[in-house]
Amino acid sequence: MDTLLDLLETAADRFPGNTYLYEKRGDEWTKTSYAGTREQVYAFGAGLLSLGVKPGDRIAILSEGKNSWIIGELGILSAGCCSVPLSIKLSPAEVEFRLSHSEARMALVSIGQLAKIKEVRSRLPNLEKVILLDEAPETGDGYEYTYKGVAEAGKQFLSENPGKLQEVMKTVGPETLANITYTSGTTSVPKGIMLTHGNYICNVKQSLTLMDIPDWYKTLAFLPWDHCFAHTACLYCFMAKGAGVGSLQTGKNAHETLKNIPVNIKELKPDLLMSVPAISKNFRKSIESAIAAKGKVASSLFKLGLKTAYAYNGLGYNKGRGWRFVLSPFVKFFDNILFAKVREGFGGNLAFFIGGGALLDIELQRFFLAIGIPVCQGYGLSEASPVISSNSLSSIKIGTSGRLVKHMDLKICDTEGNELPEGQAGEIVIKGGNVMKGYWKNPEATAEAIKDGWLYTGDLGYMDEDGFLVVKGRFKSLLIASDGEKYSPEGIEEAIVENSKLIDQCMLHNNQDPYTIGLIVPNTVELNRQISKHGAEPGTPEGIEAGIKLIRHEINAYYKHGKYSGMFPERWLPAAFAILPEPFTEKNLMINSTMKMVRGKIGERYEDTIRFLYTPAAKNPVNDLNRANLAIWYSS
Repeated sequence: MDTLLDLLETAADRFPGNTYLYEKRGDEWTKTSYAGTREQVYAFGAGLLSLGVKPGDRIAILSEGKNSWIIGELGILSAGCCSVPLSIKLSPAEVEFRLSHSEARMALVSIGQLAKIKEVRSRLPNLEKVILLDEAPETGDGYEYTYKGVAEAGKQFLSENPGKLQEVMKTVGPETLANITYTSGTTSVPKGIMLTHGNYICNVKQSLTLMDIPDWYKTLAFLPWDHCFAHTACLYCFMAKGAGVGSLQTGKNAHETLKNIPVNIKELKPDLLMSVPAISKNFRKSIESAIAAKGKVASSLFKLGLKTAYAYNGLGYNKGRGWRFVLSPFVKFFDNILFAKVREGFGGNLAFFIGGGALLDIELQRFFLAIGIPVCQGYGLSEASPVISSNSLSSIKIGTSGRLVKHMDLKICDTEGNELPEGQAGEIVIKGGNVMKGYWKNPEATAEAIKDGWLYTGDLGYMDEDGFLVVKGRFKSLLIASDGEKYSPEGIEEAIVENSKLIDQCMLHNNQDPYTIGLIVPNTVELNRQISKHGAEPGTPEGIEAGIKLIRHEINAYYKHGKYSGMFPERWLPAAFAILPEPFTEKNLMINSTMKMVRGKIGERYEDTIRFLYTPAAKNPVNDLNRANLAIWYSS
């Protein structure tokens, strides 16, 4: 088995009658078998050939998850082409960049996303056709087609050209490009990660060395299908084992779609779910709200049950060991009267979650382990296809990202690339068949990321004494949101400093936090001039307040209706900031010899400040911390 087409063939031969796809249409869940999936893939792939695609062409997918998404992608691959999966969160401008950069000839688009394509269509000469994945009439303009129409054309093509599709499929090999998946990468300009058929097949095999998926398992795939995590760990790992994948029912808007998650879970009764921290937190909030609604007695019992289970479970791998065995009957008691009922809210069959996307805090891991649905936290990145490690039901250690997949090498390196000993933190570096081919049309970035076959992840971590990978955050400077999305801060920091005479230095921070915050070093000379201009005296309480408001005005310029609005996505702009009492210098070790900020040192020095910036009091910049720190500039 060398390609994703082989994966489909093998699954359809081994599990022809098993359900691969579950999709809710109206009030009913429909089922599509593996044999039926293969038949539909062939028809759609042949339909693409009838439209004139050639092996190597790029075809984008911009849609919510649904049957036609995965059948469409496999059809693209069967035609020898490369899919370019795009996030539905993208703005029209972001969609335009990716379609232009990948030189996509066609795009598979849902009705809900079509407006984005229409807005930028005139600026995309390479985009010849759009195929609507939802029911819609053919326009007859030679530009818009329908999924159903292409599949029907494919059936006719197969009858008139027997063997042609199979002939094209035989040209697909392990080194054939399967995906170009875009990420922000380490710069503000998105990079296209090239993943081959071989990358995916290797990572599917690697992932399945960590845990098994019985062929009767099913999951609800509510994470975005364009993302590597859902792509490999869900769509293709489940295919490899003959298991079933259900798509989340799409609502009229994003909020309605999110509300469908718990409803669809109860209906489909999944055995396994893929999750990210933001969704795990929402699940916990819903559980606790439901318990609280039952009254004080239920809440008190629930808290006592959690406390007992926390003590019994330890860190997972030492669950029930030593003195903990005495708690066993109490744990069973609380499980029977409370936690079993909580699990019914997830359909009653859910055995565990696989957590990805970002680091999941220890408290959340302890919570879900206590209620009997552990989150098996994993680690990976798109450039690694993406799975590198994961906890599993048979091997779990809270606070870690689990055991490494087999058939992959990993080392921990210092800033000079030297390998570090066990237990010492450094950059996570890996080597294996899951390492990407490179970045599309970006040899410089490829050379920086891959050296002698080793992928330098940019993440900080170490291997502990029990053989578990512990991921600490970013080795480099990327911001990481609570849902795992990453973004480089340098462009924003440079713009803020360059465009503001009031700000000398700026460092942004977000490490799986609710929002981004900023640490600001003011230019007091210019700030004093502006304070005086506004009728206040520098250094007085009134002047200090005026100075804080002036700095806030400089940052607000990047938000909606501001002078620099639209330069950067707002989620990466500082929602709260702290004025620091001193500049970053080589003397205090916050600037290195090349005049770059040493983020780790700054983070350590201002750990308490960063913690404060995630409290409600910090939302008002005219707070006691900023008043005191700005006053220090006048006392020194």
